Amino acid sequence: MNLFIAIGNRFKAADPHHSAIFKGMATVALFVLLGKLISAAKEVVVAYRYGLGAEVDAYQFIYNLISWPIGVWASVLTAVLVPLAVRVRQTEAEKLPRFRSELLGFALLLSLVLAVLGWCGIKLMLVQGWGGLPATTTRLAAEALPGMILLLPLGILITLQSAWMLSAGRHVNTLLDSVPTLFIGGAVLLFAHGGMGPLVWGTLVGSAMHFLCLIIPMVRRHEFEAPSFAYRSEQWTWFWQGFGIMLGGQALLSLTVIVDQFFAVDLGTGSIATLGYANRILSLIMSLAATAVSRATLPVFAQARLNSATKMHDVVMYWACLMFLGGLVTVVIGYWLAPWAVKLLFERGAFTSADTMTVAEVLRYGLPQLPFYFSSMVLVSYALSERRFSLIFWSGVIGFIGKVAGNIFLVPALGINGISLASLCVYGANALFFWIALRKRLQ
Repeated sequence: MNLFIAIGNRFKAADPHHSAIFKGMATVALFVLLGKLISAAKEVVVAYRYGLGAEVDAYQFIYNLISWPIGVWASVLTAVLVPLAVRVRQTEAEKLPRFRSELLGFALLLSLVLAVLGWCGIKLMLVQGWGGLPATTTRLAAEALPGMILLLPLGILITLQSAWMLSAGRHVNTLLDSVPTLFIGGAVLLFAHGGMGPLVWGTLVGSAMHFLCLIIPMVRRHEFEAPSFAYRSEQWTWFWQGFGIMLGGQALLSLTVIVDQFFAVDLGTGSIATLGYANRILSLIMSLAATAVSRATLPVFAQARLNSATKMHDVVMYWACLMFLGGLVTVVIGYWLAPWAVKLLFERGAFTSADTMTVAEVLRYGLPQLPFYFSSMVLVSYALSERRFSLIFWSGVIGFIGKVAGNIFLVPALGINGISLASLCVYGANALFFWIALRKRLQ
């Protein structure tokens, strides 16, 4: 404890922004770590019940498709809304309730439209066989669709409330992200022979409870208004300036998950599940760093911009370099621990020792992306605080092209390992792009 206090005091003495970032990052990292431990426990349960079975392929296939627009909305909303809300709270706080009400109305309409489009699109894909899934997996995916599609409106509303909490500097929403995980794990444990049911309904009920956990404290603070569909708030002009271009960039970058899925389908039954298990462990690491970095730095950088702080070069570059070094250390440790981690988390029940070696190898091929991913998160936060949304758009284009090209060249030679390694093309290219684009601005 004394060590952390000493580090914090040293940051504060060097620059007050270091202290704010360190405090926010430590808080968020703790919450993310707790959430990821819960998520890891859930993965243990799922692996025990299903192994690399068709049920996991079907669930992962539907979940990834439905999560794609939710992930895009979450990324765009956080990037645009957090700096905007910080400014409004500082200068026009009395106008914030109206904007909250109108944005909630917009989110409701968006969620309904996406649910209808998602249902029609995925149903057509399964009926026509465009997903390339085996017959058994296709049937299971069709059974899961009616329940899973309800995740779309819930996810849209959940991310909206999470963004409002983040903009107010309340990081507890990070811990609440683990609520659906608890329900999924509980459902799989309680209903051992339920087929797809425990996965589907555990996800749905858990998401509903997540939403309730977010809005109850906001209602108590009088920060939750009834939805309005008038759209007369002055803040919409600022909101739309960044929303459109951010939407395009994030849609392309997050589409890489779907690209991976369709490449994996051609590699046989169990490939999606194998990639999914490896990515779950990677996501434990990546989201821990990314969530802590983005949620700690974005409000600080936005506040610094509002206060006309012009010399942020040292702060930004310090944390970008620090995160890159942290990523290198993580790669070395992760490569060594990969088989042990996979065995500890998944090897029981239907998940065999042969499955452990397969997933561990895929995991190792995905580790080299980490240093570039970690450091680019700092640069992305700074770009967002400066409202340089065009950079986010072009990073999405670069990342999507890099992923497709990487898969095309690496999958024929390395199989499913090539899909994992191709992520290096995404984040390596993006880190270089942001460094070049922001270099003059930071100097």
